[in-house]
Amino acid sequence: MASRAFVSFPVHDLYKVKQQVLNWSARFNTCCFLDNQQYKSSTHSFECIAAVGERSRVEARAGDAFNQLKHFSSQQNDWLFGHLSFDLKSETESVPAHLPDAIGFPDLFFFIPETIILLNHDRLSIGSFQDQHDRILSEIQAASAHVEVKEQLPETVIRQRLQKAEYIHIVERLKEHILRGDCYEINFCQEFYAEQAIIDPMPLFQALNRISPSPFSAYYTLAGKFLLCASPERYLKRRGDLIVSQPIKGTAPRDLQNKQQDEELRQSLLNSEKDRAENVMVVDLVRNDLSRICKPDTVKVEELFGIYSFPQVHQMISTIQGRLKPGLHWTEMISSTFPMGSMTGAPKKRVLELIEQYEKTKRGLFSGAVGYVKPNQDFDFNVVIRSLLYNQHNHYLAYFAGSGITSGSDPEKEYEECLMKISAMEEILKTPA
Repeated sequence: MASRAFVSFPVHDLYKVKQQVLNWSARFNTCCFLDNQQYKSSTHSFECIAAVGERSRVEARAGDAFNQLKHFSSQQNDWLFGHLSFDLKSETESVPAHLPDAIGFPDLFFFIPETIILLNHDRLSIGSFQDQHDRILSEIQAASAHVEVKEQLPETVIRQRLQKAEYIHIVERLKEHILRGDCYEINFCQEFYAEQAIIDPMPLFQALNRISPSPFSAYYTLAGKFLLCASPERYLKRRGDLIVSQPIKGTAPRDLQNKQQDEELRQSLLNSEKDRAENVMVVDLVRNDLSRICKPDTVKVEELFGIYSFPQVHQMISTIQGRLKPGLHWTEMISSTFPMGSMTGAPKKRVLELIEQYEKTKRGLFSGAVGYVKPNQDFDFNVVIRSLLYNQHNHYLAYFAGSGITSGSDPEKEYEECLMKISAMEEILKTPA
């Protein structure tokens, strides 16, 4: 197989070039576009990455998926892009998944792309084969730098899988489990969906970016299935022997019209005993997960209860890192820590059983991860939240929202938190253009 070569070109207008790369990438049946949205962070390697086309792929169902991925990865010396579905829990935690799934993303999918685009503020790098760089650059430059809405589409009618009264009843039941000692915290999610939905994914993704720019955004397509993701959360990043996780637990609304009120909301989140307790429980779970793959006494909490502000919400984010044990394959680092603690709870296996018992549909790619792996096995994966999922074949559209349920949870407030988290999705579905 020919080796991939990267050729760099200067960038003079980052925003324009990014839009052209996105519009060019969206033509492909398999596309992974990851966007940092110009958030400043030492942990980000690129402003955005695009991977399109398939030279080879691995697709697997939970059961032997990570072994298949390890075998596939070990045969390659190239970049991999793809996703991990939440329902890999059947393999990593031996909790079977029986709930219905109308979106239908595979449990696990990774591909070696035909073309990779790496974009930073002053440089566009094209990774391709057979000296195709100039042709690809010409195609990108010829792509539109604007969103093109094809036609006026019918209104999308969104339904709730759980009505409010049923949601509150289930939260009360979950609190009973907590009081009995079955678990300490559980991330409980509900689905909002539309059947026979006709949407144009690209303008919706662009609209989502406009009102909710987030550092782990993704436009991801696979055989007529779409993920439009505005995630603020990192699952796991590896750089050399350093592994980093940044779980989110704790959410407060923004008030962009009143700076003083907005700051009070921020301070209220920082000082919230409930949110701190919720966050520290997940931090302990992540520390335990990382201890499986890290050298003794190297797992540290680099930041506890950090408050970060996004367009719709303030979030409480903690950062945990460790130094990896030698000899581990990157797939073992993932399988030992997946699903991520912020989307499960503690203890992980028991709360996954309760999720299967009380939720109504498979989460699928929601609560999973999308990302990339470099040839040296460094990787970076997000947490798929604040996202629209769409199956173009059966016209099923879905988005999910959840919150961490603890003994101190107020069911009414947990329900309101879910509605707050889906506000961006609701807005773009009303005004997609």
